[in-house]
Amino acid sequence: MEPVPIAKLLVVDDEPNIRDLLATSLKFAGFAVQTAATGGDAVAGVIEHEPDLLVLDVMLPDMDGFTVTRRLREQGNDIPVLFLTARDQIEDKLHGLTIGGDDYVTKPFSLEEVIVRIKTILRRTHGQGDPQDAVIRVGDLELDEDSHEVRRAGVELSLSPTEFKLLRYLMVNAGRVLSKAQILDHVWDYGWSGDAGVVESYVSYLRRKLDVRPDGRELPGLIQTKWGFGYLIRAPRGET
Repeated sequence: MEPVPIAKLLVVDDEPNIRDLLATSLKFAGFAVQTAATGGDAVAGVIEHEPDLLVLDVMLPDMDGFTVTRRLREQGNDIPVLFLTARDQIEDKLHGLTIGGDDYVTKPFSLEEVIVRIKTILRRTHGQGDPQDAVIRVGDLELDEDSHEVRRAGVELSLSPTEFKLLRYLMVNAGRVLSKAQILDHVWDYGWSGDAGVVESYVSYLRRKLDVRPDGRELPGLIQTKWGFGYLIRAPRGET
C-alpha cells in the first residue's frame, strides 16, 4: 500500500529542468505532485486536480503568476500560493503578496527552503502536517516555527524577532552561503534602505547567543563567514 501523501501540489514553471527537479524532490518529500508549464494550464490544473497548494513561477510565457493568482481569486478560489521568482524589485514581491500570494522564494533557491515554506503555509492554512515539521534542526540547534522557541543543546535561547527571522533563514538554507543582499531581502521585510552592516551586527548578536552557554562555557561555532561571499550555518563536524 502506498503511503498517503502529505498534500497535493501543483508545480508551475516553464523551465523543464526546474519543473522536473521540483516535482521529483517534492514527491520524494512525500507530496503528490502535478505539473504545468503555462499560466493557462495552471488555472485549468487548479480546477481539475484541486491541489492543496500552488507552487507558481512568476515569469510564465502566456500570463505571469500574478495574473494567474488574480484570476483564481476572482473565481473565489483561495488556494495557497508560493511564488517562485527571479525578480529582485521590492514592488514585485510586495505585489505578489498583496494580490493573494502566501509567500515567495527567490531563484536560485534551495530545495530544503521550498519544502519548509510549503509545510509552513500548509500548517497555517490547512492545519496539515506533523507538529514536528515545525522544528528545524542544525546539529544541536532547534528552532520551532510555531512556538518561536529556539534551543541549543537543550537550553532555551531568548531571541528578538529579527534575530529569530535571521536564524530561521540561515537554518532553512543550512550549508548554503547566503550573501548580505539575500539576507537583507528576506529578513528586513523588502524595504530596508539602511546600512548593510546591520547584517554583520545581527550575525554577531546571534553568535554570542548561540555559542556561549549561560555558565560562560563556549560551544562550537555554527555560523560561519565566507569572506567576500556571505554567511552560512552548519553543524560542527561529526554532528548532523
